[in-house]
Amino acid sequence: MTQTHTVPLDTPIELPDPADTEALGEQLAAGLGAGDLIVLAGPLGAGKTVFVRGLARGLGVTGAVTSPTFVIAREHRPGPDGAGVPLVHVDAYRLGGAAELDDLDLDTDLDAAVVAVEWGEGVAERLAQQHLLVRLERRPDDVRVATVSRMASR
Repeated sequence: MTQTHTVPLDTPIELPDPADTEALGEQLAAGLGAGDLIVLAGPLGAGKTVFVRGLARGLGVTGAVTSPTFVIAREHRPGPDGAGVPLVHVDAYRLGGAAELDDLDLDTDLDAAVVAVEWGEGVAERLAQQHLLVRLERRPDDVRVATVSRMASR
């Protein structure tokens, strides 16, 4: 796993508006490279897709980042100049478990891309020996709180 010194680990980070959530994703991207797995957890509306939008910008990929809920996975390639790291953005919400996740062949993508899996907690961790868990919560005052943790596979 690439260094994540750009974002404090195991420390709640308040994100007052969506721009702050995107900025955290962009900041985390600075320490990522091909082969890194990001598992995103949190309730609906917590900012998972917004976070991935910033991650994509930080990785230098092209294409609009929207929730892949209905297509399950989207691949974002580096810009025309070839700079950047590919991003595979997955939404595991509609998947029936680990077997359906296996059908996506994400372990193959991990060799050449950063893979970010929304709703992946409990199913996506086994794709890599270690991963980053980004837990997003939405407080009643609409402020998001993110905690980034480095995790080993179980």
